Amino acid sequence: MKVLLINGSPNEKGCTYTALAEVAASLNKEGIETEIFHGADASEENVAAAAEKVKEADGLVVGAPVYWASPAGECVLFMDKLAGKAGEYLAHKPAAAVTSARRSGTVSTLDVLYKYFLYYQMPIVSAFNWTMVHGNTPEEVEKDVEGLQIMRVLGQNMAWLLKSIDLGRKAGLKEPVLEEERLWTNFIR
Repeated sequence: MKVLLINGSPNEKGCTYTALAEVAASLNKEGIETEIFHGADASEENVAAAAEKVKEADGLVVGAPVYWASPAGECVLFMDKLAGKAGEYLAHKPAAAVTSARRSGTVSTLDVLYKYFLYYQMPIVSAFNWTMVHGNTPEEVEKDVEGLQIMRVLGQNMAWLLKSIDLGRKAGLKEPVLEEERLWTNFIR
């Protein structure tokens, strides 16, 4: 099993990466393979490369720093493009969102990221608290012992859900299927 972790920060090895690396280490300890992909580059080539990785992954974690009380713009642009290109590969895969901030804006950032998961019917993996770390530098994030513990629990919970889904599939349980005809409502007459 493999989890793709997307780092939506313009800073490839910054605070968001530090949080994602903690999640990845926890997943690895549970026998789950991981890859951290830099998703702040929304070029067609980078989005296409990510889409291929999403196709092969069993789970997804998206991390974003807080900029102006929401995810970094580069992350939102990347996720918009990825959702359009890889939507069929996202369906029903367990997903989690992680955010990093110096101070605040984390909950609204998580809310934006969760909406990608909800649209594609992805089970959202959580921890015992909001999945965020605080710090202005990676060194400060490493001092956020509560935040790092939350990242480790998130990794454990993702591993548990992936293993549960795998057991269900082996027992013959199939993924839900959308109704044959997709219905649309337009409220403007």
